[in-house]
Amino acid sequence: MPTAHSLRPRLAAFLALVLLCLSAPVSAWWDEAWGQRTRFTLNTTDTGVRLGESLTRVPVALRLHSGNFDFAAALPDGSDIRVLAADDKTPLPFRIERFDPADELAVVWVQLPTLLPGSAANSVHVYAGNAAAPAQAAPAVDVFDAGTLLAVAFDDAGSQGIDRRGALRASAPVAPEKNGLLAGGARLAGNAIVWPAADSLRVTEGGAATLSLWVKPESLMVGNLLLWGQVQVNLAEGKLQARVGTVNLAGGELAMGRWSQVALVLEGNQARLVLNGVEVAKASVPTPALQGELSMGAGFSGVVDQFEVADTARSDAWLLAAHAVRGSDGKMVQSVLEDAKAAGSGESPGYIGVLVKNLTVDAWVVIIILGFMFVIALWVMVVKMRFIGLADRDNRRFLERFRGVEANILKLDQAAGGVAHVHPNSSLYRLYQAGLRELQKRRVGEGDALPLSGASLDAVKASVDADLVRESHRLNSQMVWLTIAISGGPFLGLLGTVIGVMITFAAIAAAGDVNVNAIAPGIAAALLATVAGLAVAIPALFGYNYLASRIKNISADMQIFVDEFITRVAEEYGAR
Repeated sequence: MPTAHSLRPRLAAFLALVLLCLSAPVSAWWDEAWGQRTRFTLNTTDTGVRLGESLTRVPVALRLHSGNFDFAAALPDGSDIRVLAADDKTPLPFRIERFDPADELAVVWVQLPTLLPGSAANSVHVYAGNAAAPAQAAPAVDVFDAGTLLAVAFDDAGSQGIDRRGALRASAPVAPEKNGLLAGGARLAGNAIVWPAADSLRVTEGGAATLSLWVKPESLMVGNLLLWGQVQVNLAEGKLQARVGTVNLAGGELAMGRWSQVALVLEGNQARLVLNGVEVAKASVPTPALQGELSMGAGFSGVVDQFEVADTARSDAWLLAAHAVRGSDGKMVQSVLEDAKAAGSGESPGYIGVLVKNLTVDAWVVIIILGFMFVIALWVMVVKMRFIGLADRDNRRFLERFRGVEANILKLDQAAGGVAHVHPNSSLYRLYQAGLRELQKRRVGEGDALPLSGASLDAVKASVDADLVRESHRLNSQMVWLTIAISGGPFLGLLGTVIGVMITFAAIAAAGDVNVNAIAPGIAAALLATVAGLAVAIPALFGYNYLASRIKNISADMQIFVDEFITRVAEEYGAR
């Protein structure tokens, strides 16, 4: 049996192993030559988009924007991009559909090996930031599974309606549309896009098939979305309709000017019509043989994007996931930008880091101006608080001495030992000195001096009142800087926010990507200018109100003292 002495080395080794595991980084860095990593998480729980089953080989469109990707650190053409699985070791096939460093927007397609249901841990990593990244020997462009017969993205490279595998091309040119669902799209104005018959594009009778298409109608009148043999999908006054052989299906409505995912699923003896990942109609009908020419968009007015044909019946979970990862609602896909330094230290750039990174030039200018205003306001508050505190303290001391003298108030300094600067910070003492000078001019208090007349007392009071006004100006000096900070700070911040929002929306409009993940960082960063304005105004407001109340009290004390001083002078030296 091991003794306690023999167990000590084993316990120490075990504790050391535990500490080593705890201190290890949570997620290792794939290659230190790549300076940044964007972690995409696909949330399939109730807080994201709940899926009912596990999916494999799912093509996912990852949107890169200024909030989750540093375009300045990446190569201009995005050739340093690499995509890895959640383990940060397994490279994944991907294709760059769009990379626009000017507008800071990009779309990267990647094939996700597995998408687990009810999990917030489905993730994929996009690496970039390596100026010396070697060109990939054989870039992976086929991110779709073996069941996909046709996949058309209508991006710049495929504006002719080319299958992403290069196997099939539309028979006529397609009018490109820059603002597509993900990147480029195709604009239709009643004209049809036609793909010719091909051996690679056919479905046997009684088999399975899925036809899916993203559409953004500009008119809800009658239009054909898809026509392939005995199968067609139509739009009639905003309502979705389908016909399979002689059986009709109808359900769901499309909104004008908004992207919608339309899918028709054939499962041997059943057909399902799906809109935005939700089944809207079902009918029992055998799958007809599908082959020959495939047509899209006859009589339809609007924009189309991401057209796919598969010889398998996609499940509800598959279509729901396809809608979630390609749409712009942002509920399933979340992303965060990391860099090698932060990952090595276990730190995260945090929300403030994201906001600062996305600040526009005008927002920086406004925030710098507000920074100067804050420094000035803080300096005024500190200086004035010190000045008022010293004045209040010396006023109390002087007033105690003044009221303690029963007679001959003109000899107050001598009564204190002849010290002329006993109260250097007291405004009351300075008013006393001003009155004393006027009385000395009239030789008041000397043996041969005549009593003060009413006119002389009025002249003395007028002189002391003039000094009271000057003391009030001295008390209120520099307070205007606080009023400027209070009223001007929020307006300057609002100006920076409005300009930042305008620039963000202009960039989104020019790029055509309305994904909330692309808009949110710019809007949030623009709002930082308003926060900065409020951060300047709120402390200045509190400081101003506090100082104003203290100044008001001292001003009241000065007015009371002037009346008290003149009254005592009149009693002691006035005419009887």
